[in-house]
Amino acid sequence: MAVRTGNAVWEGDLKAGKGKLKLGSGAFEGAYNFPSRFEEGPGTNPEELIAAAHAACFSMAFANMLSLAGFVPKSVETTAKVTLALTPAGPVIGPIELVNSSSVPGISNEKFQEIAAAAKTGCPVSKALASVEIKLDAKLV
Repeated sequence: MAVRTGNAVWEGDLKAGKGKLKLGSGAFEGAYNFPSRFEEGPGTNPEELIAAAHAACFSMAFANMLSLAGFVPKSVETTAKVTLALTPAGPVIGPIELVNSSSVPGISNEKFQEIAAAAKTGCPVSKALASVEIKLDAKLV
């Protein structure tokens, strides 16, 4: 079983504080703060990392499912848009929109959409985020 790690350190209060996060692999390290999360300030944030993870997971799952169905893709490109809404109960993540554009020779749009929908619910990150509405816009190019 693969175990992946990430680490975050926060210093100070919510609005004036600052943090650093890094991936256990060392592939990424970045700063985050109130403006980078709740405004449009520089730095990263947890939602951006969720978006990257979800886009990567969906792309891999979709490519695998297409290949298993006999349609090896030339390319599968996905952008995930993760919304962070401020509600009276506090910040809430959702919905998440997966926007996909894929080149898959020999597949009908109907079969493409069927497999895309299965990948949306079947990828491990989608399963982990099951409490959040996940939308899919998949285009065959």
